[in-house]
Amino acid sequence: MEISDELLCLYSADVSDDGDSYRIEVPRREVETGAVSVGETYRVALIAPESESTTEAEVSDEPQPPVEPGEIRYVEIEDLGKQGDGIARVERGYVIIVPDTEVGQRVKVEITEVKSNFAVGEAIPE
Repeated sequence: MEISDELLCLYSADVSDDGDSYRIEVPRREVETGAVSVGETYRVALIAPESESTTEAEVSDEPQPPVEPGEIRYVEIEDLGKQGDGIARVERGYVIIVPDTEVGQRVKVEITEVKSNFAVGEAIPE
């Protein structure tokens, strides 16, 4: 699946019945990190739920990393690691290490490596 460079955020959400309409909620973190602004209008793409034929990895009780190699994310650098690399946190506190960034910087990142407890990303100039 090809993902547009205009992608601001990516998350899973349920569709809920709200009487005369249906609702898909935006996680608070997407507004708080600045990916989405209240009162703005956005294009929404829906991807079909995963098929019922799940792989063994998907059945595991251990949560899977919330990012995939090649995924593009906007993140805010919250800390610096021991070697001076920027550290961002996303869903469930999952860490993304981004070299050559500074605390407080908001960057567009391409995920280059994914491990069970952290990922490495490369800052992409805008």
